[in-house]
Parts: sequence; structure tokens; C-alpha cells
Amino acid sequence: MFKYLRPKEQSYAFLRDVNHPEKNRYGKSIETVPEDSPLRGQSLNINGDSRVGDNPNRYKQHGFYFTADNCISCHACEAACSEKNDLPPHQAFRAVGYVEGGSYPAYTRMNISMACNHCDNPVCLKGCPTRAYTKFAEYGAVLQDPDICFGCGYCTWVCPYNAPQLDHTKGSVSKCNMCVDRLEIGLKPACVSACLAGALDFGIMETTPENRDGLETRIPGFPTTDITHPNIRFQQKKPLPEKMTRTDSMPLAYKKTAEGDYKPEVMEETVSGQQAKKGWNIKKLSTRENPLVIFTLISQAVIGAFILLFLGPLLGLETLSPEKNPLAWPMFLFGLIGIQTLALVLSTMHLGKPHRFYRAFNNLRYSPVSREVAGIAVFYNFLGAFTLLTGLPQLFTWLPQDILGLLVGFTGWGAVVSGIAAIYFMHRIYRIPARPFWNHWQVLTSFYGNMLALGPLLLTLVYAAVQIANGESWTQVAPFMASIIFVGLVMEAIGLYAHQNDLIRQGGEGAAAHFEQTTTFGYTYLMRNYGLASAIVLTLFMMGMSLGDVAALVLWAASAIVIVLTAITGRALFYALVMPTTMPGAFFWRNKKFQEHARETGLAKMPQVGVLPEIH
Repeated sequence: MFKYLRPKEQSYAFLRDVNHPEKNRYGKSIETVPEDSPLRGQSLNINGDSRVGDNPNRYKQHGFYFTADNCISCHACEAACSEKNDLPPHQAFRAVGYVEGGSYPAYTRMNISMACNHCDNPVCLKGCPTRAYTKFAEYGAVLQDPDICFGCGYCTWVCPYNAPQLDHTKGSVSKCNMCVDRLEIGLKPACVSACLAGALDFGIMETTPENRDGLETRIPGFPTTDITHPNIRFQQKKPLPEKMTRTDSMPLAYKKTAEGDYKPEVMEETVSGQQAKKGWNIKKLSTRENPLVIFTLISQAVIGAFILLFLGPLLGLETLSPEKNPLAWPMFLFGLIGIQTLALVLSTMHLGKPHRFYRAFNNLRYSPVSREVAGIAVFYNFLGAFTLLTGLPQLFTWLPQDILGLLVGFTGWGAVVSGIAAIYFMHRIYRIPARPFWNHWQVLTSFYGNMLALGPLLLTLVYAAVQIANGESWTQVAPFMASIIFVGLVMEAIGLYAHQNDLIRQGGEGAAAHFEQTTTFGYTYLMRNYGLASAIVLTLFMMGMSLGDVAALVLWAASAIVIVLTAITGRALFYALVMPTTMPGAFFWRNKKFQEHARETGLAKMPQVGVLPEIH
């Protein structure tokens, strides 16, 4: 129901009606819509109530104000938010983390309370494939509908502030809604009203709340505002040490610059002061993104294999023509359809609500996820049509031959072009400023490199087995295929080399992820690198050596094992290592190490710990 004021509502809980500048610091109007806009006067339909709030500042951008000097880390804001939104223990729309520095007796801790910042440029809204997000004219609130969400979690990737929360038990995302029901009757959000120390406030943007004068957009541990233009302002005036460290598991510290800012840098010691050790940690390669590891690699292999199968006869590779191998041709095509179908099914298993997969097409205008899904779907359909037309031509004898030829060419070239485009869209998903480890052109060289390496490998091994079974030689296509594989492997090696150098040079979360790569996963990382180098050398042998059919097949099979294992390890590292530019957690709360400990020891079975025993 629409909320009513309590008889004895405290004065500090009411919003203030104050003068404000015309625009905010990002150049955007504080007025969310013009006074004559038809968007004004509409109901938010809170809990089905069609009444319209009478707040005079309803169409002005609001946001949070946080005074770090006042925060005592009592977590009252968290508790109030969780109570109002009836959240389970493992979920919180607002969280209090901290950074600390100095040495005894002058040890300093700075707390940070953070929720959704209802940004001017909400990347969650643009990234969501289901269009579950809306930037409302009312208060400038960014609201999300969990019923529309199908649980892909992409908004949790792109948000720099860890605001959207994926509930693995419900299979959907939800987040802070700015307490718009309270705003409609002139009250501040529940978290602000509950703050004991006056650290948290709320109001029209670029107005200074009572008892403070700071309107900064920077504070140690807070990501850059360039990504989303968040509607939060800080005040922090107490002196801090030159270096502030996190107590969660991210190997990051924040060092003071000459300008007074705090920039993130890699912290090569653990919280206990011990030097990080190199290890394998194979178990930690398994993440929630395991279905995406398989989906991306299979899709790239299938696209690469089809492109070479289709273009091979046009390039003079007679062995790959349907006339030369009338049985292998349709079998291979139907095999591609089969494994691509498996990959698509696996990709839906990554969703919290797999049965809602069709909603992925809802945001083609903005979401790279929608574009990738559309690209793969178009390729899949072209591949299916081409397979039927060429693999089962007897079904189309009623068509004139010239029309049939046109359809074969159209579907074949359509699959080639859409497959290449699909991989490009696939790579765009990971170009996320909030995840610097991914936000590099190496993703493109890796995805296309795998297409060029895995596709020819799959095609050659299948056709080699068929040719040998038929008592025919297959090695005439081997040097050409090996050269394509070589190009793909070298492309990936160049990208990886540039990637590590750029991460180290840029510092921050990307460099921290690379540090984890060389320590926590150090031996696994070296194994991947040696595997890639070995594959390149083996491919050179495959390009130049003259071997018998069986001996060559053995060499190709050995190379395939090395290439495939290297690709799987590299892709698993890709997902396991990424570190977001998120706010610091605490020693227990939002701390990956503690979550791992809780699951290993059984603490996670206690709901009050706030850690799910298992995650999807």
C-alpha cells in the first residue's frame, strides 16, 4: 500500500526543499524532464497504488551524500535497508566496507557506506539484455524489475559499485530502489533515516546538506566517476595515512598522489603481511561462468570450422568439397549443428532463469549481450539452412537448380558473415571499463585466435579420420590448415603479451588481477603459456614435415590435446581472474576469501553468516 506518515515522524527523516543549481558537475540538468513534459504527473504505481506523490521536487535528480568522517560502521543503514526490502542474509542493497592504514598507535580506518548511485549514465540499464532497468523521471531513480530479469548477471559485471545483487536462490537480480515510496511522501530513504552518526544523507544533487560543506566525487577506494557519472557526493576531511589498504581479498592498496587523490596499486603482500605465494589452484578455476567457458570455445570452434569447410573448395581444397566426400560433408555439418546446439543449451544454464532465455533479444539497441545472442542465433539458423540444403539435397529436388544454387550461396555466405560478426559481438560483452582485466583488445585476438586455431583443428581431424578410413590420403590439406592454426595461435600469443604489459603499466584492478595470475594461479598460468608455445612449435612441424597419413594423424592428435587444454585453461583463467572496480568489502562481508572459507568449513550452512553454501 501507499505509505502514510507516522504520527511522530522525526524531523531528520524529512527531505529538505532547497535551492539547487541548474546543472550538475557532469553538465546534466538537475531537472529530469522539462516542466511541460508529458512524463510529469504519472503514477509510479507503487504496490499497485495509482496515486501520484505531491513531493514538489519529484522531477529533480536526487542522490546520496556520505560523510566518511562521521561513519562509525554500526551497519544501521544496512539493517534498515534489509528490513525494509525483506532481504535474505546473503543479500544487501547497501553495504559498509572500509579501508585502513598507518601503524600503531596511529592506525586509521575509513568506513564507506555504498548502495546504488542512480547514475546519470547507468551502464546497468544499457547492458541489461532484458530491459529490466528504467531511469525514471521521478527523482532520477534507476529502478530494476526482478520479474523481467532472467538472471544473466551482466549488470553485476558492468556496474563499478557492486550495486545490482544477483540472488542465486531466486535466479534474478534486484537492487536499491531509492525508497521511492518514501520519497513520494517527503521522507528520506530508510538507510539515511536510520544513520546514527549523521554520516549518510540524501537530497537534490549538488546541494550541500546540513552540517557539512564537502561535495567531492572521490574518496579512497571509490572507482572513477567517468564510467557512470554517479549521483553520490563525499566529505572526508580527517587526515589519512599515505597508504590505505583493503581488508578483503583483493590485493589492492590506495596510495596518495601529489594532487591529494588516492590511486589504486597492487599490494603484493597478504593482509597478514606475508608475501603472496605461487600455486596451481586448479579448483579455483571452476567458477559460475563454467558454462560460458564451454559456450565461447565451442562457438568459436564451430564458426571457424564452418568457414573453412565452406571456403575450402573455393580455395582449391578439393578434399573438403561435398563431391569428394559425399558422406563426410553432411555428417560434419550435422555434427556442427549438434555441438553448437549443446553450446547454446549450456549458455542458458548460466542464467538464473533458463526458461526465460528468449528475453535476451529485448535490448538490441544497447546491450552487447543481446547483440551477441542475436549474432549467434543468425549464424545458427544460416548454418542449419545451409546444412539442409547441401547435406540433404534430396529434400529440395522440387526446386530449380539455379534457385537452389542461389540459396546455397546465400545461406553459406550468410553463415560466414554472421559467424564473424557474432564473435565480434561476443568480444564486445567483455569490453567493460568496470573490469579492467577484460577491457583490452586482447579479448578480440583471443576470440578470433581460437576461431582460427580450434576450427581448422576440428575440421582436419574429422576429415583425416574419414580419408584414412576410405584408404585415401588427407595430408595434402594439412600444411594449409596448419598455417591457419599457426596464425590463430600467434595472434593469441601477441595479444596475451601486450595484455600483461598494459595491465602492469596501467596499474589498478587490472594489474592486481595479473598479480593474482602470476601468484595464486602462477603455475597454471605458466602451464598455459608453455602449452601455447608448444602448440606453436608443433604447428610449425605440421606445416613443414612430410609424414605418412597415420604418423601425421598422431602428430595432429597430440597437437590437438595441447591446443584444446591450453584454450580451456586460458578461458577458465579469463573468468576466474577478473577483478571489478568495486567498493572495498570488510573482513567478513563481501570478502571472497571469507566466502571460500565459509563454504569449506561449513559455516555457510548457517544462514546468518550471509554466505550461500553453493552458487549457481
